[in-house]
Amino acid sequence: MANIPPPETIRIKTPRAMCDGAGVIDPALGHPRVYLQIDDNGFVECGYCDRRFVLEGGPADVPSSTGA
Repeated sequence: MANIPPPETIRIKTPRAMCDGAGVIDPALGHPRVYLQIDDNGFVECGYCDRRFVLEGGPADVPSSTGA
């Protein structure tokens, strides 16, 4: 299986994340609220919506290129 990038990546400051699938869609259309723990890799992905949470300053935190 190919390594498909996550649909959305969110950088957070704490190793604990909450995901309910809300964001650009109405929260009522999301999924059950889940709490996720970032591991030694520096990120965690939601099992429902594949949203990736990356710990700021962690091993998976890569600066975005601004092209400036």
